[in-house]
Amino acid sequence: MARPSRDLAAAEHFYVAGLGLEVIWRTTERVPGEHDLLMVGPPGAAWHFELTHDPERPIEPTPTPDDLFVVYLGAPVDPSLVDRLVAHGGTKTPAHNPYWDKYGVTVADPDGYFLVLCSRDWTV
Repeated sequence: MARPSRDLAAAEHFYVAGLGLEVIWRTTERVPGEHDLLMVGPPGAAWHFELTHDPERPIEPTPTPDDLFVVYLGAPVDPSLVDRLVAHGGTKTPAHNPYWDKYGVTVADPDGYFLVLCSRDWTV
């Protein structure tokens, strides 16, 4: 999954220092005509999350109430994790879909996209 960000440093602060993901790769220098990129994910996982920023032609993030990044924890949401996300630029918010309030906590990231910490387990 990839989406635009206004500020990759703020996004990194939220997703790495707040959520606990690791930086997998990031742009280290500005290349004219190319997007800056931040890739984050859990250690050893087979997936990652990409955030992009083009300072020459910025795209304003336009999240909708149902643009969700859901993390299935398989355990109750630790209130200290929510506090850490808020301390790192997030905003705790009620979910548009009441299902997510029943089974988790929703936090808006610095760009206004929603991260859902779900207490349910995801099994296929």
